[in-house]
Amino acid sequence: MSSLGYGMSELCMKKQGKSRAINAENPKGEKGKGGMAASPLGPSRKGSPCLRGIKPGETVTLAEVEGSGVIQHIWMTVDDRTEKDYFVLRDLVLRMYWDGEEEPSVETPLGDFFCCGFARGCEVNSLPIVVNPKRAMNSYFQMPFRTHAKITLENQHEAEIPAFFYQVDYCLMEEIPEDALYFHAQWRREKCTQKQVDYTILDQVKGKGHYVGTYMALTTLERYWWGEGEVKFYLDGDQEYPTICGTGSEDYFGGAWSFGGLDEAGRMIERKYNTPFMGYPYYSHHDTEVFNPYHNDDKPAERGFYRWHVMDPILFEEDLKVTIQQIGTCHKGNFERQDDMASVAYWYQTEPHNAFPKLLEKEERWPR
Repeated sequence: MSSLGYGMSELCMKKQGKSRAINAENPKGEKGKGGMAASPLGPSRKGSPCLRGIKPGETVTLAEVEGSGVIQHIWMTVDDRTEKDYFVLRDLVLRMYWDGEEEPSVETPLGDFFCCGFARGCEVNSLPIVVNPKRAMNSYFQMPFRTHAKITLENQHEAEIPAFFYQVDYCLMEEIPEDALYFHAQWRREKCTQKQVDYTILDQVKGKGHYVGTYMALTTLERYWWGEGEVKFYLDGDQEYPTICGTGSEDYFGGAWSFGGLDEAGRMIERKYNTPFMGYPYYSHHDTEVFNPYHNDDKPAERGFYRWHVMDPILFEEDLKVTIQQIGTCHKGNFERQDDMASVAYWYQTEPHNAFPKLLEKEERWPR
């Protein structure tokens, strides 16, 4: 099996390629042409650190590369000083295209791609996605391409984006290994799921590849514990029943027993966590930023989770479908429930890929 030559296990090995970076200081990633813009401090003194004034309805090209290579790291952040800021992380749409394709291989609201659903930032400390304070969003997913790569950002927000900062770090290579697959990510949402109908995280995937991650943004619409639903992977022709079926929602995200224990008053509390491959970085009620850890409360709450299949990718030869049940439990036992579910699926596969379902209009993406 060939390799792109990156990762801790290969850090000491000799590398082949040419390191480049695209940002507002060097929008074409050209050799020896970074930071040329002048500022009041003089020539080449932070003259163009960001994109300014992205108008409503405008799509900007963040990066476009001809030739073969691999995107290694992406960093982005958006100005949060506007009064109309609240929905901006769901109103900005991130898309990625490989090798001249017309349909994107990545299409997702900006925040959700970086595990910040609900149009709110949160700190994420995992291996492929890192979000640091003040919505400093980072991706370390390897994204190979053979002839062309393009990353765009569409502003569907009602206001102009005053400043958008970003950098795309990549390596140009003479040849990409034949068995290197293309990166994909897709966002979905059901504002109210149907009872006894599993929520679809991903389907209609055709080709050979492997599934590498799930981000889930859950808004509970009913009280009591929500997390008994099982995650199912339908592989290579599975019909009524999947090949892989988990044991519960909090189990899939690496937790257990409702993510916690009893406090001094005997009430069950949930505990957030960030780890390299699985995490629960975000919890909030709709009307407060104060963390309320009691999961049997009467107010619906927002919860964000991630699960990376880095060490345990889900392999498929022909097709893939991923779903999750909506099942809760209370003192009377398990019950079917309805909640507001949004998700991002991350996977690698051969091209061409099936076109994604039409992205929901921005008002349908807004949090409750």
